[in-house]
Amino acid sequence: MPAALDAIAGQVGRLNRYPDHALALVDRLAERHGVGREAILPGNGADALVGSICSAYLEPGDEVVLGWPSFVTYALDAVRCGAVPVRVPLAGGACDLGSMADRVGERTRLVFVCNPNNPTGGIVHATDLARFLDRIPPHVLVVVDEAYHEYVFDPSYPDAITEHVDRRPNVAVLRTFSKLFGLAGLRVGYMVAAEPVVEVVGRCRHWFDVTDLGHLAAAASLDDGAEVERRRERNAAGRAALAAILERAGMRPGPAHGNFVYVEVGDGVELASRLAEHGVLVRSLEQFGAATAIRITVGSAEAHDALANGIRELGAPRGRVAGREDRLGHE
Repeated sequence: MPAALDAIAGQVGRLNRYPDHALALVDRLAERHGVGREAILPGNGADALVGSICSAYLEPGDEVVLGWPSFVTYALDAVRCGAVPVRVPLAGGACDLGSMADRVGERTRLVFVCNPNNPTGGIVHATDLARFLDRIPPHVLVVVDEAYHEYVFDPSYPDAITEHVDRRPNVAVLRTFSKLFGLAGLRVGYMVAAEPVVEVVGRCRHWFDVTDLGHLAAAASLDDGAEVERRRERNAAGRAALAAILERAGMRPGPAHGNFVYVEVGDGVELASRLAEHGVLVRSLEQFGAATAIRITVGSAEAHDALANGIRELGAPRGRVAGREDRLGHE
């Protein structure tokens, strides 16, 4: 963001000081979302907040319900706390909320709903999320991870902050400046939740875990609405272009609502390795529990051309089952 770069430049002479701009960002976010400042907790990226949430809520033997494959930090941080990840297969590339609700039991303390889901790109709809939350016991915290929120155009997609945080004290929502705002290297995420949740999670967060450069750049980015909209539109066009490249190669990309496209290829590790030999980097997803797939981030037109050329030179991915109708996560 141009505004973020200006904010960073103005702070360079003060890097000898400890961060003291956190409250300014908190106030801006509170105003943006129509909540009190006590409902906002910044963190060193949304993934660091996942770790703080797990530390605050989990004890050995507790259970964490999550869609799978999904963001691996949910499961890893649960295991670090001695808890048990309960992995529920996806439906259509999105969290299967009905099945997830069925898996909530006496030891469940946390539920993670990644929406849009990373790495598959599917979304759950507003009516389904509300119905799901109605089924969750009040002592279970539901964390709705909306890291890719700004990329979504689908009108059925929920804004969990607006629709649920005020009236459901067991709902926390994660957002980040790492994706559309382009500040991944500065590590700024935040949680919006009821004050008791913010208080208990805040005790597990390091005090200076967001730098002043991060705070100031994030706050400045909120002012640049025209740039946000330009990036949204450009990403949507790039996402469609990526899907077209894959379809022309005989592949079937999954639903795409973030800044990436997911596709089953048979052996994602092999294809990613072979493309890398041609100078094209894509993400193999074995660590996500999806070794048969790859995730491709939206890039420049030149990067998309390189991908198309690489796929053309390699031919159809080895091991891909032509005409396969099932979607990852279905049993």
